[in-house]
Amino acid sequence: MDAIDTRRRARELASYNGFISLNEQAESGELVAVKDNIDVQGMVTTAGGRHLPARAADKDAPIIASLRAAGAQVIGKANMHEYAFGVTNDNVHFGAARNPHDPTRVPGGSSGGSAVVASLGLCDWAIGSDTGGSIRIPAGLCGVVGMKPTTGLLSIEGIFPLAESLDVPGPMARDVRTTAHALGVLAGGDRFDPGTPEDWSPHLAVPSGWEDGLDGQTQKVWDRVSEGLPRIEFPGWKTLEDAFQPILFAEATSYHLDWLRDAPDLYSDDVRKTLELGFKVTGAGYLWGLRQRARWAEAVERALGSYDAVILPNTMITAPLIGEPHVREKLLRYTRPFNLTGQPVVTIPGPSDSLPVGIQVVGRIGEDAALLRVAAALEARWGAGKAPVPEQETTMGATR
Repeated sequence: MDAIDTRRRARELASYNGFISLNEQAESGELVAVKDNIDVQGMVTTAGGRHLPARAADKDAPIIASLRAAGAQVIGKANMHEYAFGVTNDNVHFGAARNPHDPTRVPGGSSGGSAVVASLGLCDWAIGSDTGGSIRIPAGLCGVVGMKPTTGLLSIEGIFPLAESLDVPGPMARDVRTTAHALGVLAGGDRFDPGTPEDWSPHLAVPSGWEDGLDGQTQKVWDRVSEGLPRIEFPGWKTLEDAFQPILFAEATSYHLDWLRDAPDLYSDDVRKTLELGFKVTGAGYLWGLRQRARWAEAVERALGSYDAVILPNTMITAPLIGEPHVREKLLRYTRPFNLTGQPVVTIPGPSDSLPVGIQVVGRIGEDAALLRVAAALEARWGAGKAPVPEQETTMGATR
């Protein structure tokens, strides 16, 4: 990509608030947008909040070092939900990121800016982080591909944490093949080539009891993609959620204890109140959640059986309006369990004729390449997601 032209277009589309900052030194080539909780040497890391010092990082996170070793460059730091603790990317400090398919709607979060700029074609691919769905939710709502790799495949060093034992960085792009390429770059040169899947039909199933409460458009797409697939016994989402919650809140709140005491006014009300929920988690509850992880990871592996993957709705609803209340559960229900259990998940656009509807494709731990092959086959079957057409280019807003 041409870096000068990309920066120009990013400024023209600044009202979508996809970037927090642009890299004026980036030259033309393979350009990557990086979520602003990941350290990039020479650029400030904000994590979407106001507590971190406004000084440039003195070294790259390991995944950024891998990116540079492959010859790619960082075009900018992408907007995100404050401290990665939210699902809308309605950021009071840097502006609400806006969905490229309808700027009155959220892109999802917390990696919302990464999905926005990938969808708008302002990078070759983008990097997000996923603790409970933060790559997959915005990918699904913005009509791009997003991958939560197997937990531990990619280093989390140099990434401002939400909950360290659940955090997973991963790529986002406009198609599966580019996402697979990006994963290989981040993994230090490993190859995740999905091959040529058009003539291959993967063996799929649907977890029983995981598809209730969908809105009309999501239900329409889900009925189409899941038609004829067997429903199989699978650990319930609520069971997995119950083990996930104490881990998330205990780890997240522990990292913010000093700031909650010394500088609580620098948080948005929403994120501060969410972090304060962690005070209710007991030590026993946290350790109980940790003990459940291995049990449920094994249970999910067994449930996959001989299937190549299972598919699930990504969210219960399409992108809600900015400021719409009570959407957290509707966006998170089906993504959080796999941060607990560690399986790789690729979210790809379903065959929607309206707002994007994402579909999760879940594979076995450590078999990320095989999962990408399944995702590529489904992408070929369903057709690629629709590229958004902004109503107008505008210079509203600003990047710094």
